[in-house]
Amino acid sequence: MSFQVILVIHVLLALGMVALILMQHGKGAGAGAGFGSGAAGTVFGARGANSFLYKLTAAMALGFFITSISLAYLATSESSVSDTSQSIMVQPLVDETTETKSSDIPSN
Repeated sequence: MSFQVILVIHVLLALGMVALILMQHGKGAGAGAGFGSGAAGTVFGARGANSFLYKLTAAMALGFFITSISLAYLATSESSVSDTSQSIMVQPLVDETTETKSSDIPSN
């Protein structure tokens, strides 16, 4: 149960990070100031949205790494406790030396 919850949080963090990174301005975004991107300064304060978006992106990246590590740990710990009767390694091998007599293909 906890694996699925962490996996959902992990996917939401990944999608949120993609959206945040695409919203941020690059180094050459000065040319966009004439087309209305200066309005972000009035919403997020005098410093603009840069510091807020950078901090939010860093927090989401930290959460992404934490969920990645916890998913890796849970995946390895659950595989060792799982039912061994369903494991491929425990199932008997099929005897490959027997041939079917009803086959029309000659065995040369």
